[in-house]
Amino acid sequence: MKILIKQGLVVDGNNTAPFIGDVLINDDKISKISTEITEDVDRIIDARGRVVCPGFIDTHSHSDLMILVNPFNEIKIRQGITTEVLGQDGISMSPLPKEFIPSWRKNLAGLDGESDEIDWEYETTDNYLTMMEDNGVGLNETYLVPHGNIRMEAMGLEDRPATKEEIQKMCEITERELKAGAIGLSTGLIYIPCAYSMTEEIIEMCKVVAKYDGVFVVHQRSEADTILTSMEEIITIGKESGVKVHFSHFKVCGKDNWKYIPQVLELLEKVKLEGIKVSFDQYPYAAGSTMLGVVLPPWAHSGGTDKLLERLQNEDDRNRMKKDIENGIEGWDNFIQFAGIDQIFVTSVKNKKNENTIGKSLLEIGEMRGKDPVDATMDLLLEEENAVGMVDFYGLEEHIITFMKREEQNVCTDGLLSGKPHPRAYGSFPKILGRYVRELGVLTLQEAVHKMTKKAAQSFSIKDRGQLKEGYFADIVIFDKDKVSGCDDYINSTQYPTGIDYVIINGNCVIEENEYKHIKAGKVLR
Repeated sequence: MKILIKQGLVVDGNNTAPFIGDVLINDDKISKISTEITEDVDRIIDARGRVVCPGFIDTHSHSDLMILVNPFNEIKIRQGITTEVLGQDGISMSPLPKEFIPSWRKNLAGLDGESDEIDWEYETTDNYLTMMEDNGVGLNETYLVPHGNIRMEAMGLEDRPATKEEIQKMCEITERELKAGAIGLSTGLIYIPCAYSMTEEIIEMCKVVAKYDGVFVVHQRSEADTILTSMEEIITIGKESGVKVHFSHFKVCGKDNWKYIPQVLELLEKVKLEGIKVSFDQYPYAAGSTMLGVVLPPWAHSGGTDKLLERLQNEDDRNRMKKDIENGIEGWDNFIQFAGIDQIFVTSVKNKKNENTIGKSLLEIGEMRGKDPVDATMDLLLEEENAVGMVDFYGLEEHIITFMKREEQNVCTDGLLSGKPHPRAYGSFPKILGRYVRELGVLTLQEAVHKMTKKAAQSFSIKDRGQLKEGYFADIVIFDKDKVSGCDDYINSTQYPTGIDYVIINGNCVIEENEYKHIKAGKVLR
């Protein structure tokens, strides 16, 4: 079809001044952009009084499993997202050797959910992406190969440094998965088995990624009391390997650690001067969300989820965990310490009997069960086989704004989709446009759109998307800048945004005047 978008405020993604103009779509591509286009078309969309911009790119997504179960992914499309990056935090769907399937499903459940509706015996990234292609996708999907999956295939889930032979094997697996279409490597250095790796292991893998001009995306070892040391490790990896570095969900957690923010900014300035390619993404909320199992020390997870469950049933191991939570371990982000037992809330469980814990803090769960909150938390993890999601409150809005204004920043959701999710899953991009552009004036409209589109595409080397440009794919959002707003409610978090009127993906109108069409309009971007 030929679709002509008429007389909208065109914000093209380049951080240049908007203008009133027309955009012509021919099938799945943008064929012309001008102040006025007169041409015979199949359809005209009147965009007067509204913004026309590129589709948003979510550079940190956790739709990895759910996209196979529910390929439409309306939650993301409703906020204007047309492309998302899967395979985050070093633990995702592939590669997955058959012998590790039962244990890995339990390890992954708190982050990406669980399902018996798919065939888990796909083994490789090539097969995983092919499953997605065969099933169809609602928006564009691209994939990072996860460090934890690679390490598991090469050497299992043991808590020990890799041998030279095992590192070589990891490099070979990395290359195999990049050739299959992954756009880079991710790691989550607070999650097992990534947490057990030494710096040299990651450097060697990143050399392979650099060879393919891929990106290294990292949830660093610490976002709290050792954040400076943690950042220096990642900078060293970038320097030694030559890889492009991208920090996931960038922040400084806990009021005792906010004093490090000036030094964090100094480090960002230093790497810029040294020519190391560094970027980061951020969601616009002062609370994070992940799997509840991270409140336990790394050694408790050694060998996988089944071993963790054994230790949770052992009184001596429990006492050791409680001692480590109370006293801390050097280099480990102790969530209970930096957020507080009353500021960590359960968001998802898999068993109906424990649904009464959803929305409750760990302190409240302890009171409900008449137990010490840490013991009650351990009981819940045992009962749920570690498949528990959580939200933790870590910072202040002024810190969000400080990092948001950095040129390295682009926007993400980091949205976990199970249970009662963090509102970022539904509202990140519209919240930027509503609160930080319209209400507070932290960013101009063109700056915000740039961070949601072209900046994200550049950081991840996503081709022919992220701009309104002739010859680029027709991923387009049309929104009302005076009405756009995203969910900011942690109690009633499953609210679709307002003001997103049209979403076009590869030339297909997926949202029309805020009405969602169930169309598999996306592509798997290898």
